[in-house]
Amino acid sequence: MASSRLKYLSLGVLVFQTTSLVLTMRYSRTLQAEGPRYLASSAVVVAEVLKILTCVLLVFKEHNYSMRALNAILRQEIVHKPIETLKLAIPSGIYTLQNNLLYVALSNLDAATYQVTYQLKILTTALFSVSMLGRRLGVYQWLSLLILMAGVAFVQWPSESAAPPEKEAVSTSSQFVGVASVLVACCSSGFAGVYFEKILKESKQSVWVRNIQLGMFGLVFGLIGMMAYDGDSVKESGMFQGYNTVTWAVVALQALGGLVVAAVIKYADNILKGFATSLSIILSTLISYFWLQDFDPTGVFFLGALLVITATFLYGYEGKQTPNPSRA
Repeated sequence: MASSRLKYLSLGVLVFQTTSLVLTMRYSRTLQAEGPRYLASSAVVVAEVLKILTCVLLVFKEHNYSMRALNAILRQEIVHKPIETLKLAIPSGIYTLQNNLLYVALSNLDAATYQVTYQLKILTTALFSVSMLGRRLGVYQWLSLLILMAGVAFVQWPSESAAPPEKEAVSTSSQFVGVASVLVACCSSGFAGVYFEKILKESKQSVWVRNIQLGMFGLVFGLIGMMAYDGDSVKESGMFQGYNTVTWAVVALQALGGLVVAAVIKYADNILKGFATSLSIILSTLISYFWLQDFDPTGVFFLGALLVITATFLYGYEGKQTPNPSRA
């Protein structure tokens, strides 16, 4: 009974995290508010700081709230093992790029289209797992990847529009930027996730310590990116310009959501994760249509979404694949 409750709790957490992050991020990037819009690069930096602090608290808890033990483990695993720490620079830089790209994507795509298209990370993760970890995929997995590609292609199928040519051209350009951002994010997510999994398998470090190392590099890369792309705006109005309640909700969901999922993922098998993904896509579609009102679904979109959902279930059908630890 307890195990069953934990599974359903995991399902609820996974659905809430994946759906709420996408919807709040999309809402925050399209919200018409007074003053300048918040800087996406700043939000990425603040999320990294919050993530590091949370992981430090988790390590502190693991060592019975002992400051001496916390100081010793951080010095031993981070300061005294510089080579091991430097290995995390590569996935950290890629994750920082990915986080910035997701803001670009959701500034140009509705939440439903983004959710479905972003499932291509299953394809990239599978391909990198085969090439980097020597993992073997079964017939159902390869079939699911083909179905996944077909589904995403249908979702991106151009629909007839009654909008003026000028507005339609702007919409097409915006969608191209959004889709390109998602595709690059999928590739970076697949590579960084598999690279991080390989590092975790080669060491016995706590996943929370590893995430502190990731966060340290992510903070540095994030600050460099923020000053490079938004340096003038930061100097003029500060890095917290345009922040409001919705912005802080996005930052908290991005920083803590992955940690929550990492904590409960051991209770969620592939089928449960398939349910979570499917429910998240459905909820994103409904909320985008009825609440955000930035999405006009077509029959082709629903066909593509159905194929993506089917592929998600099929990928986890044959055998038990070793879960790919995503960055918390």
